[in-house]
Amino acid sequence: MSKPTTDQVTVRRAPKIPAFIFVGAVLGALATLILTSLYPADPAVGFGALFAYFALYGITAGVVLGAVVGIILDRVSARRAKTVTVEVTTSEDAG
Repeated sequence: MSKPTTDQVTVRRAPKIPAFIFVGAVLGALATLILTSLYPADPAVGFGALFAYFALYGITAGVVLGAVVGIILDRVSARRAKTVTVEVTTSEDAG
């Protein structure tokens, strides 16, 4: 067995950005559904087509807002990162 060595590492809790993007997209679609259903749909177009058209904007806005919130939380967690000392040991297999 070799002698243990010490090293400095930074520890922080980082948010998972894809989760924020996914939740933003779902919330954007839900907000689009609610806002589209508040107003009467044009009978020549129909509710489904109207929702699909506006969902392009709602989902995109939700994705952007989710990504921005995730990035902001990532920056905050980077400021709260702590540096700790760890001890590294290596062992050899007995076989």
